[in-house]
Amino acid sequence: MKIIVPMAGRGSRLRPHTLTVPKPLIPVAGQPIVHRLVKDIAKVIDQPIEEVAFILGDPAFFGDDVVESLTKLANDLGAKASIYRQDQPLGTGHAIMSAKDSLSGPAVVAYADTLIRADFNLDEDADAVIWVKQVDKPEAFGVVKLNERQEIVELVEKPENFVSDLAVIGIYYFKDIAVLKDELQHVLDNNIINGGEYQINDGIKGMMAKGKVFKTGQVDEWMDCGNKAVTVETNGKMLGFLHADGEEQLVDSSVVLNNSKIIEPCYIGQDVVLTDTTVGPNVSIGKGCVLINTTVKNTIISTHSTIKNANLDEAMIGNYVEFNGEFKTVSIGDYSVLN
Repeated sequence: MKIIVPMAGRGSRLRPHTLTVPKPLIPVAGQPIVHRLVKDIAKVIDQPIEEVAFILGDPAFFGDDVVESLTKLANDLGAKASIYRQDQPLGTGHAIMSAKDSLSGPAVVAYADTLIRADFNLDEDADAVIWVKQVDKPEAFGVVKLNERQEIVELVEKPENFVSDLAVIGIYYFKDIAVLKDELQHVLDNNIINGGEYQINDGIKGMMAKGKVFKTGQVDEWMDCGNKAVTVETNGKMLGFLHADGEEQLVDSSVVLNNSKIIEPCYIGQDVVLTDTTVGPNVSIGKGCVLINTTVKNTIISTHSTIKNANLDEAMIGNYVEFNGEFKTVSIGDYSVLN
């Protein structure tokens, strides 16, 4: 089994954070989104992973340190890491085809802006599986249309009239991804563009037109990381799951507590110092941070930041930030100073 991970997009809805850190690398519960996603997929597939192919964008944002961390991520799963570059942001189909040398055999395609909790039961009678989640407002999503055999016969983007309430979450399984590759090559060769881009959906539609059977897989939880508010919410949900699972040490043994307390669930990384501070619930703090005279909940703080005299709720703080004040509900990118 292979995992194909397009992650070239920068994520404009998560600025200012994505001005310096691409969205898939923003930490949720102490790990970059893409790391958690790949690990979770590998866990629930319960099959040996032979290769993880990462499609990256501009080397200025996806540099050698990112390549090194992704290579280690794949290797820790016993898999080969393949690194590709999408030289232009020309859509999901174009991104997948940037990894064409890896597009053979059974594979999962997963976009690195979402997290899941699920059991993947692959239908052996299906040529492909599209994972979906039942939603309250299907008109805001791309949804699947099913026939009487519960097979997917159409993909509909943001339907004005009700089609179904099963939203496509951006995770797909192909029994042989080379079939998708052929269809996407046709899309590129014939300049089939939707929304100004080459889309994976047009490759899937080509497969359906040739009789390939698509089934749905459903997830227990679909946690978006598309903007600041939902990323903070996802961080809290993931911390709750991890705390209940008890499989990860969420508070590092090196954390220093000076007249401070932690209200679980929280993730607190290495060499964090808390003085006269209350942390939690639903807080992630990266390594090397210092918090003084601060109350923080429902918040993500990246690495090596200093927070003083603050009362934070539903906030995101970047790396190497110096923050001093009584602000609430803030979103601060890397290397910022607020006094």
